[in-house]
Amino acid sequence: MQYSVIPLQKTITTPNFRLDAEFYKPSYLVTENLINSKNNDNLGNLISALTDYHANGSYENLRGNVEILDSPDYALMIRTVDFEKDNFENDVKYVSEHAYNFLKKTKVFGGEIIINKIGNAGKVYIVPPLNKKISLGMNQFMIRPKEGLNNYFLYVFLVCKYGHLLLEQRVTGAVPLSIDKESVRSVPVPILKKDFQEKIHKLVEQYFLFSNQGKNLYFQAEQLFLSELGLLDWKSKHELVFVKNFSDSQKAERFDAEYFQPKYEEIIDAIKKYKGGFDKLGNLVKIKKSVEPGSEAYQENGIPFVRVSNLSKFELSDNNQQFISEELYNELKTHQPKKGEILLSKDATPGMAYYLNEETQKMIVSGGILRLKIDNRQVLPEYLTLVLNSVIVQKQIERDAGGSIINHWRPDQVKATIIPILENGKQKEIMELVEKSFDDRKLSKSILEIAKRGVEMAIEKNEEEAGKWINSELAKLEIKF
Repeated sequence: MQYSVIPLQKTITTPNFRLDAEFYKPSYLVTENLINSKNNDNLGNLISALTDYHANGSYENLRGNVEILDSPDYALMIRTVDFEKDNFENDVKYVSEHAYNFLKKTKVFGGEIIINKIGNAGKVYIVPPLNKKISLGMNQFMIRPKEGLNNYFLYVFLVCKYGHLLLEQRVTGAVPLSIDKESVRSVPVPILKKDFQEKIHKLVEQYFLFSNQGKNLYFQAEQLFLSELGLLDWKSKHELVFVKNFSDSQKAERFDAEYFQPKYEEIIDAIKKYKGGFDKLGNLVKIKKSVEPGSEAYQENGIPFVRVSNLSKFELSDNNQQFISEELYNELKTHQPKKGEILLSKDATPGMAYYLNEETQKMIVSGGILRLKIDNRQVLPEYLTLVLNSVIVQKQIERDAGGSIINHWRPDQVKATIIPILENGKQKEIMELVEKSFDDRKLSKSILEIAKRGVEMAIEKNEEEAGKWINSELAKLEIKF
């Protein structure tokens, strides 16, 4: 049993006069005392801006002046989902020049710290250098520190163990979970030496460097694949009028016009005409279904239960991670993913694939995710995973769903998906690019973890000891700057 004894005076000084016991968990109070033992100040005194999407006026003004667009326009509207996918190019939203200027307080230039307001409240991101006009999306706070507090250092503090606990403490327990501006402003921040802050800044720069290298290598692999199919410059175009034979409807057993859009036929024709041939996914892999124990089985810790929201083509994230008990895991362990399998989403956001190229931790995946095991030497797993994430499979999913918002990709449709078979040499080229891409992204995450642990060590001990530890860890990775 955990408990804390708190003077009444302390409750009066908390943001929003918090009386709930959750706010005073021992882990939160220990963290507060540790930060307060250092030179520190509240975040509100250290920042020049803390704003959100609605800071420029009423909802009525927003409706009249801001239209969110699917097709490329003047500026990118950066959303939580873009940060989670670490993808600011595909399936993104845009705003017009008028909207961008109307939302002038929420213009984003790179390096700003973003905090979720609602849902996964208190989750922290940093805007990467994107070299494009950007506007802040909804349900987010944007922070710019004052001169003297390094923005990359502040970011690392907020995502390290201690910053995370302090933000988590300030999240309200209402549904949906949320955090307000005053609570964010009240977070105590350690004021560490400038040379140490600069060291953390350089680590985050290296994190971005290797992350971007990884993205570029993956992009090269995608371009190589599309070039082989003659689709390198292909653009999806929605036709308002086109003609099809009645026999085509009978054969497809579909009568909705959306299914026969020429853009889908162009993709299918490119695959079927490819010199190397093609095959159905069901002939290339064995497919295993996963399990859905129900939300009542979720708990705060234990064995990870991986849902579609945790899956992307680059990683299995811990975003809003749910857990199940060890006992339930033992009942369901036949659903444990194994090295060499591809995890493929079929529900919610179908068509996301991730290849497990290493032994995995204990986990169970949800019923919205299929486990694929290569059962045919025609394809390499890294190549097949890239194809599943590519536009040619995404368009097949879109076609099968009739152009509606896709919530479910039926197993029979999954098996019928057609996959081009590139010659082995090209598949190996793609595989090598994908492997190097993942190596660079893995290295970038390792660097960020070093930065986080370095900040924690500086808080627990001192900057000099933390700096020496950082140098030793970087030497192991053979990184110098």
